[in-house]
Amino acid sequence: MSKVLFLLHRDHDEIHDELSSTLYYASTFVHEMLKDNEIDSTLEILANSNSINKLVTKYCPDYVIVESLWVNPIFFSYLCNMHPNIKWIGRSHCEIIHLAGVYYSIEQVSLYSDFKNIIIGQNSQRATHDISIYLKSRNNWTDEETSNKVIYLPNFYPQIYKTKKINKDKDYIDIGCFGAIRLLKNHMIQTIAAIDFANQIGKKLRFHINATRIEMEGDNVIDNIKKLFEQLNTSGHAMITHEWQSRKDFLTLCYEMDIGMQVSITESFNVVAADLVSQGVPIVGSIGEIPWAVTEFSASYSDSEDITKKLHLAYNHSFENVQAHQASLKSYTDRTIKIWKEYFGKT
Repeated sequence: MSKVLFLLHRDHDEIHDELSSTLYYASTFVHEMLKDNEIDSTLEILANSNSINKLVTKYCPDYVIVESLWVNPIFFSYLCNMHPNIKWIGRSHCEIIHLAGVYYSIEQVSLYSDFKNIIIGQNSQRATHDISIYLKSRNNWTDEETSNKVIYLPNFYPQIYKTKKINKDKDYIDIGCFGAIRLLKNHMIQTIAAIDFANQIGKKLRFHINATRIEMEGDNVIDNIKKLFEQLNTSGHAMITHEWQSRKDFLTLCYEMDIGMQVSITESFNVVAADLVSQGVPIVGSIGEIPWAVTEFSASYSDSEDITKKLHLAYNHSFENVQAHQASLKSYTDRTIKIWKEYFGKT
């Protein structure tokens, strides 16, 4: 069996703990899944690139997976020369529409592709297709060269599920729209749809969000949502903000929700949606974005009426929503195990 080493970057962030980030969990879930399938896997978190050589020398892996493309290509030149027999995988967790808003990301991918022993990994099939088109054209690769250099490595999620029942006797409804605040998360239109839904069922809305992780022009988004609820102060509807939490605390919070919303403009997996579903909470996702989300319960991210309609469906058929999503997520993760075992189970 292959030996795999995952490398994550620890930013020096005074507000957020990287060990509670969705990237950390996504990487950890795969790492633990590989170990459960008897593949030698190690995960390390580094403050900078200077420790990589020492760790590679220590563990002697066959593959090193750099999560989220954080290693500078110039430093990779040194690493590839020092360890020419190792296959390095730069693994991205974003669709192209997200990468377009990240400084230097596309050039980073292209420079990675220049190295013979670096492979570009994607956690979504769409991103794998899009990056393949780009790099095949840039490098004049054949189809075989492209498929060897750009690979699909999907996310895994642990299969531990709860069930619950919505308490419809309350005079309010708790809707969770969690995750980092950024434009592509589409919080504002989800807020409008949640208000519309609460009005239609005759309940006060308690709209729960994470308000301390602001990314990619998200400042205006959170400010506008706050002002929206300030203007609704006589309606009984309220925004409830939560700090970024540990996984244990976040799952507890998810369990307290009646419905979860993740009608994002773009997603490649969506750990938050999986967390909600794992706690027995029905969700409304965005059509075509969350790869394991059930289409019947998903909405158009740009259509508040459609989102409201799907909120009704989730509310009135919560058991069916949760069962369908848990089954779909299990099917997705079964395929994930097969893909990773086929690639890394080789000696």
